[in-house]
Amino acid sequence: MANDPNNVPGKILVGKAEDYDYLTLRFGNRHGLVAGATGTGKTVTLQKLAEGFCAAGTCVFAADIKGDLSGIAMPGDGAKPFVARAQEIGVKYEPDQFRCVFWDIFGEKGHPVRATLAEMGPLLLSRILQLNEVQEGVLNIAFRVSDEQGLALLDLKDLRAILTFLSENAADLQQRYGNVSAASIGAIQRQLLVLENQGADKFFGEPALDILDLLKPDIDGRGFIHVLKAEKLVQSPNLYATFLFWLLSELFAKLPEVGDLDKPKLVFFFDEAHFLFDDAPKALLRAIEQVVRLIRSKGVGVYFVTQSPLDVPETVLGQLGNRVQHALRAFTPRDQKAVKTAAQTFRQNPKLDTADVITKLNVGEALLSMLEASGTPAMVTRAKIAPPASRVGPITDAELAEVQASSPFKGKYDVAIDRESAFEILQARAQGRTSGAPVGSNEEEGGLLSQIGAGLQNLFRSSGKRPSIAQSAIRSAATSAARSVGSAIAKEIVRGVTGGMK
Repeated sequence: MANDPNNVPGKILVGKAEDYDYLTLRFGNRHGLVAGATGTGKTVTLQKLAEGFCAAGTCVFAADIKGDLSGIAMPGDGAKPFVARAQEIGVKYEPDQFRCVFWDIFGEKGHPVRATLAEMGPLLLSRILQLNEVQEGVLNIAFRVSDEQGLALLDLKDLRAILTFLSENAADLQQRYGNVSAASIGAIQRQLLVLENQGADKFFGEPALDILDLLKPDIDGRGFIHVLKAEKLVQSPNLYATFLFWLLSELFAKLPEVGDLDKPKLVFFFDEAHFLFDDAPKALLRAIEQVVRLIRSKGVGVYFVTQSPLDVPETVLGQLGNRVQHALRAFTPRDQKAVKTAAQTFRQNPKLDTADVITKLNVGEALLSMLEASGTPAMVTRAKIAPPASRVGPITDAELAEVQASSPFKGKYDVAIDRESAFEILQARAQGRTSGAPVGSNEEEGGLLSQIGAGLQNLFRSSGKRPSIAQSAIRSAATSAARSVGSAIAKEIVRGVTGGMK
């Protein structure tokens, strides 16, 4: 179709008011907000934006809270409302499907997602466990002792072993680290049990997710859409929010500075964003604000999807340049405040009474304000959202299995690895089976890593062939070992992203 509004280089069609409204790709890293009451079309808007980024070669990571985003992996079925909307705004409806990878912390509906406790760090773990300041202090001591003594913290049983070690040696540790009370340790252990009952034991462990896998494009130049199956995860909102912020923090820590690109490397959609900010301690809120503010220079855009702008703190809201506001209700004083706040965040259009229009938008309509060529927000317009090209609605279990069968990460994360870490080392100590060298000494650490490195070199050099799946698994485990055991300093640097922002 000549001059197709759906295919303008460097832009994503979002909707149409008097003219077409576009999100400019080079401003895709300036973050955004998709807000609106339940049932007003937020998920469809998210799907349309994700398709646009994917088609342009940008990878997307999005949480699927209700299961209805998964249809993006299938071609559109030509549903009448979407065909009619395409005709209404003057674009051709062409079904398309997008290459997806599904992830699931519980490993039930996607590749398992794992992180080690050492990577998570004490601040975020305290948020998940809902610890008070004293208990958080004890948790910090546990992490410090694990670093200094070479006791790798990988999974929940490792942390339990460290806490037991602290309890048994509280008197010796008190002079160096401060009081370690039995009551605080008991409270942490109880919270760990609650977390385990929620399934978090499947999240903490190895092989840990390699964050850079989320940035690899498909062979045809399109980006992958990484869908986190979160229907079950969202029932544990602390774990859900903390995991997604950990993901952002890891990207922030590992990606180089690139400034403004022609298009983002990755766009991150955070659905039910209020979970991230509800009851978050001040230190964590400061960390979130700083990561959101700085991560755009790493080529990453963050888009919050939520019911009300009030769900996002003002310090973060002010950093969201691309905005889509679906209908809001004004039945309660809080609703009325949300309407007023939403209206005030737009660059006003003299042709619109923004506060009045917000409450009268139809399903599939929204107020739009995208960044203009100068990088400033455009005047707000009332637009009809363009229809997605993929299926709107969930995919079947059979379709999901078919998509996963062709995943580029099939076999890489699916089998858990349980190597020697704090639990095994402390258990060996207790049984008197440790060697004369102190655990965690430079001699022991260097010897272990040297043996791993030498063994890998011999394994791969002797064959002269591409490594097999088994060899790749060994190399992955060894790399993870080196990362977790070999550098306490590196851990502190990464944790600084989430725990050291004051």
